[in-house]
Amino acid sequence: MAQYFEIDPAHPAPRLIARAAAIVRDGGVIAYPTDSCYALGAHLGDKDAMLRLRRIRGVDERHHFTLMCRDLSQLGTYARVDNARYRLLKSLTPGSYTFILEATRELPRRLLHPRRKTIGLRVPEHPVAQALLAALGEPLLSTTLALPGDEVPLTDAHEIRRRLEHDVDLVLDGGSCGTEPTTVVDLTGPAAEIVRAGKGPVAPLFA
Repeated sequence: MAQYFEIDPAHPAPRLIARAAAIVRDGGVIAYPTDSCYALGAHLGDKDAMLRLRRIRGVDERHHFTLMCRDLSQLGTYARVDNARYRLLKSLTPGSYTFILEATRELPRRLLHPRRKTIGLRVPEHPVAQALLAALGEPLLSTTLALPGDEVPLTDAHEIRRRLEHDVDLVLDGGSCGTEPTTVVDLTGPAAEIVRAGKGPVAPLFA
């Protein structure tokens, strides 16, 4: 049965964050709040945890996972970013955007889109997500907490616990954070392409 931590969304308790990070390092799958909606997270090096994420979401290997990164220096380790893309990323992060980028060799092939060899990357603005990433010291493999058959992502932590109590190891309850997912931007081509318009404003991408 999943553990359940109520956590202050603005000032998360360090001891709870440390326990959440330990669960991730031990191969656990967690549900946690972000600045767009709740997400599922797991250790990026754990193949079994990755398979659990796929099973919970009901997606196959063509689904783009997201690496939640603390900052751009971390993001640059796992994706190829030239000067123009870096300037764009710097202007939009942290925030409610997911960027599709060409992955570097630092990432296991199992995490990449099988045909394009790309990965989704994101720098969240939510204090809980940022505190968790700081405690981990590395990115968190993530995916939006949208369950098969549901029209919108889950946003109530009590419902998340009820529906996933046997599928995740921890629910971090940081209160409601909405149901609007990130804006997804493909940066693999010569110009930014909007894959999905979401919470992040689109206009700055073409300013």
